[in-house]
Amino acid sequence: MNTFVATIDLSLAPKLQADLEEQGFEMAKPAYTVFSAQKQGVSCTLYTSGKITVQGKGKDDFIAYYLEPEILKSLAYTYPEIGVDMNSHIGVDEAGKGDFFGPLCIAGVQADEEGIKKLLALGVKDSKRIGDKNILILAAKIRPAFAHSIIRLFPLKYNELYGNFKNLNRLLAWGHSTAIAELVEKTGCQEALIDQFANESLVINALKQKKLTIKLTQRPRAEEDPVVAAASILARAAFVEGIDTLSKEAGFELPKGASTQVIEAGRKLIQKLGGENMGKFAKLHFKTYNDILSLNL
Repeated sequence: MNTFVATIDLSLAPKLQADLEEQGFEMAKPAYTVFSAQKQGVSCTLYTSGKITVQGKGKDDFIAYYLEPEILKSLAYTYPEIGVDMNSHIGVDEAGKGDFFGPLCIAGVQADEEGIKKLLALGVKDSKRIGDKNILILAAKIRPAFAHSIIRLFPLKYNELYGNFKNLNRLLAWGHSTAIAELVEKTGCQEALIDQFANESLVINALKQKKLTIKLTQRPRAEEDPVVAAASILARAAFVEGIDTLSKEAGFELPKGASTQVIEAGRKLIQKLGGENMGKFAKLHFKTYNDILSLNL
């Protein structure tokens, strides 16, 4: 990563500034900062919000030998594997379930200790903390390097399956279990971690239907795990690429989410292609669909 970012207690600012001055940093005070300090190879800025950024060729040594032991009291940057499950496991996550337009995408990734270290070195983290441009860049690095499974349900197939399952969580459980089953077959890995999105029995039962008995862990914020984070990146990339494909078919950009912009785009889509074609582009069980229909009456 070119820029290191962390947050510190501003009560540490006087010590930090004094230490940097002693180390030969030149100090300045741009707007919205407590100070900005520079010397050859390293730039360190502390903002009034408490956010601290470090850049430059000497960044890693500065963080490892001063910032972490003296200020952050953490070795999470220099030794990111501390506190991370380094055992071989499968991680699964989804994207697009809250978006009216576009596909539902579920992805799984399998990684062992060496692979997990590689994911950490890539800077993999929860896809919700990464912009879509960088999502696509990271996904292009993850896909050829790791065993993975991607299930992308474009709206026509999604609406058909939702009609069968009658419930989004049951559909998600089917998708998660399918991704896990594909990776168990590919890799033989017998452990999986997923974000807990519903009653734990849903995914367990879906795995049983596939005659799979593996060690499955479900927990909130599972995206903190690098393997699940990698899966979240692949799922998000599949969604971004999928909604881009649908936008080209529609002839205009389909917005993400379920906002008022989405309602306006839906109204425009019906006027252009007819209401009978909405199911090619959107998840029809959303309340947004009824809102759009009411505007076109």
